Amino acid sequence: MTSTDSTQTPPAAKAPAKDPWELPDVSGLVVGVLGGTGDQGRGLAYRLARAGQKVIIGSRAADRARGAAEELGLGVEGADNAECARRSDIVIVAVPWEGHAQTLVSLREDLAGKLVVDCVNPLGFDKQGAYALQVEEGSAAQQAAALLPDSRVTAAFHHLSAVLLQDETVEEIDTDVMVLGEVRADTDLVQALAARIPGMRGVFAGRLRNAHQVESLVANLISANRRYKAHAGLRLTDV
Repeated sequence: MTSTDSTQTPPAAKAPAKDPWELPDVSGLVVGVLGGTGDQGRGLAYRLARAGQKVIIGSRAADRARGAAEELGLGVEGADNAECARRSDIVIVAVPWEGHAQTLVSLREDLAGKLVVDCVNPLGFDKQGAYALQVEEGSAAQQAAALLPDSRVTAAFHHLSAVLLQDETVEEIDTDVMVLGEVRADTDLVQALAARIPGMRGVFAGRLRNAHQVESLVANLISANRRYKAHAGLRLTDV
């Protein structure tokens, strides 16, 4: 009969689960905003710069981008889209849906290796109001991922009011930002970036395959805002 070896190494203790709210420091990263002269992009650029982030506005016309950056102040710079992409660590895509694919294809090399945050909402409008468009790839974010195979694509910042973002009298914006992506380290960075804006919180909301319903929910928010004359955002409870 064989006795048990008393020198056997005990099994290693299981590492404690990572705190989901333990997010990285993104304060030193440069953020580029493609479509930064539009209402949404301009508002995001303003809020991030106001929070101390280094921001570069991108536009098809460099002069237009520089003009918008000068109006914003806060150290914001303006450049054409390609230069904006090359000089940034994180690039937010806030271009109109109609030019989404064309813009990304033209910047594929400039965005290689970059963390891309798509916040585009494919919407249509008719007499009944806003409605979600069907996208062949499933969503704007999935289209971005297909067109930018060498970039790390995430989705976030869909449900923010451009009016509130640009209103200098608004100190805090009371809302959650749903963040989607394939790599947790990347979504952590985007969550941390959202949290730089007072009142905001970035919340992980799944993989890119779930981006369609997040993008399309904007149509419902537009309807609510029109009905109640508001600038509604979202809060996730019990998280």
